[in-house]
Amino acid sequence: MLRHGILGLISNGDKTGYEVMTVFRDSLNHFWKAQTSQIYRELQTMEKAGWISQTHVPQTGKPDKNVFSITPVGRDELRRWLRDESTHLTFKNPLMMKTFFMGELPVEEGIAFFEALDSLSVFPDSGRQASANADMYQQAIDHPEKAIYWKLTIEYGRRFEQMQREWCAYCVQALEGLKRMQEARTDGATTNGTSQDEHSLRRYCTTWITTIKP
Repeated sequence: MLRHGILGLISNGDKTGYEVMTVFRDSLNHFWKAQTSQIYRELQTMEKAGWISQTHVPQTGKPDKNVFSITPVGRDELRRWLRDESTHLTFKNPLMMKTFFMGELPVEEGIAFFEALDSLSVFPDSGRQASANADMYQQAIDHPEKAIYWKLTIEYGRRFEQMQREWCAYCVQALEGLKRMQEARTDGATTNGTSQDEHSLRRYCTTWITTIKP
């Protein structure tokens, strides 16, 4: 996936390795993270595959540079990948996997986890800088209409963060209620060998579970 992302950036115009990293940071980084070493490794792999070509450009008064260009084979590969319907069918969410088993930890740790998650943001400025970057790069490509798709990813990010904040608040509310029930549990009167508070705790958990609609 990273390979095709880099290929897509080069398809918008020839770039040096440094320029690829800069544009990646200003555009794709809000939904796909990559280290500098990974980007250069992918550039080498794509060149060997014939997807991109490298041109040595002599410069006066500063170091020479190597510029990468997409080849016809590379453009065909980019379009093949974009049309590949299997790409979006695989769904893996580490956050959901961890949340599913969070019951193995004390409820206080679960609350702290979701409070910390709520504070994380890719768009601390509501995406204004990302939108400004899109506007800037739009002026530098041959087909500026492509920028509408870049802005669609920014809008997705904004909406996803809003959803995640609401979900984190929901999780914290649920776990704080569970914590209160646990703290209130006593060894008092029992019904069929189970404390009244234990019955209340089970009813509370059942109520939260049944509020989740398929």
